[in-house]
Amino acid sequence: MDRIRIVGGNKLNGTIPISGAKNAALPLMIAALLTDETLILDNVPRLADVAQLQRILGNHGVDIMAAGKRPGDREYQGQTLHISAANIIDTTAPYELVSKMRASFWVIAPLLARMHECKVSLPGGCAIGTRPVDLLIMALEKLGAELQIDGGYVIAKAPNGLTGADIDFPKVTVSGTHVALMAAALAKGKTIITNAACEPEIVDVADCLKKMGAKISGAGTPRIVIDGVSKLHGARHTVLPDRIETGTYAMAVAMTGGDVQLAGARPELLQSALDVLVEAGATVTPNNEGIRIQRNGAGIRPVTVATAPFPGFPTDLQAQLMALMASAKGASRITETIFENRFMHVQELARFGAKISLGGETAVVDGIPHLKGAPVMATDLRASVSLVIAGLAAEGETMVNRIYHLDRGFERLEEKLSACGANIERISG
Repeated sequence: MDRIRIVGGNKLNGTIPISGAKNAALPLMIAALLTDETLILDNVPRLADVAQLQRILGNHGVDIMAAGKRPGDREYQGQTLHISAANIIDTTAPYELVSKMRASFWVIAPLLARMHECKVSLPGGCAIGTRPVDLLIMALEKLGAELQIDGGYVIAKAPNGLTGADIDFPKVTVSGTHVALMAAALAKGKTIITNAACEPEIVDVADCLKKMGAKISGAGTPRIVIDGVSKLHGARHTVLPDRIETGTYAMAVAMTGGDVQLAGARPELLQSALDVLVEAGATVTPNNEGIRIQRNGAGIRPVTVATAPFPGFPTDLQAQLMALMASAKGASRITETIFENRFMHVQELARFGAKISLGGETAVVDGIPHLKGAPVMATDLRASVSLVIAGLAAEGETMVNRIYHLDRGFERLEEKLSACGANIERISG
């Protein structure tokens, strides 16, 4: 199994290209099931989760062609996928495929909307809390689907198709909003989603669906209105840049010091996280090419942060911020309000010498002057990259084990960092 070896202490200087957003690419690929015409997606990141979803879609009879490099392509430019779901030959999404990635459960929405029936395994995937699918099922039932759970599978039927309805989510849910959006696009009549998630990835999926002929207004606000259409057509869409990757590298620069241009990044996608970095002592300069992050020799200042749905501080950057605050001059308070199990990185950061105490959903981080390199183990996707950030600044050698989590969400992480002066390498086997 691959590992990543880091020798800390080097400042980061140079340019890091930001890849397409994983959290948009996955639902966009799933949306291809809504039409029998080809959906072309540009700037799709090369990630383990994308490859896994290609296998899942292939099981339904979807043909996916990944276009090769073209003249003038930049290094790290995302791949272009031509996705054709002309003939859906199997409406079952089996456990052995869905169990590896939670987002694959979302195929239930387009399969039900277009084929009027499906059988989808309850998801596995990430170790962060329970993250139940009850809100997704509630949304589909509101649209007229008949659902039952049998032997670990959700068996869904809508013999006469789905019908528009009012869907009021009791709490903000990104996955529920994605599912409701896709299902309602082909439902008869009007659907109004209230308390919808406002994340940029929701807007990106809605924009793509509109190019395919869907009638959607209000994406990016808590109230989305969808007028169902009988058929969607093919389209071409570019995946937006990954705000979590942007924030992760920004925190790495704040941690190590240096001066890095995050090429292609869009500041409006993560303004709350950038504000926290400025508060911590980094200089953040948006420009025509993306975002420039700098930190001179001044120390890292402590912050108080609570995660929140967009436009608040993203839960997917909480672990990275905790690594940064481990070297702050003073005590920081980080409260996790989204996922109940999302402090598994604390015990691994402690191996660097970090002083972190937990009380319920709040972690208090007492910064220390110097972290020490250590062998550590990745526990989930975002936690694993926090260990890399800590290793970049720690004295001596850090070995990050179980990095398949990293490959699920970060494209060529060690290449991008080493190009900016980090002493980091992948050790295979």
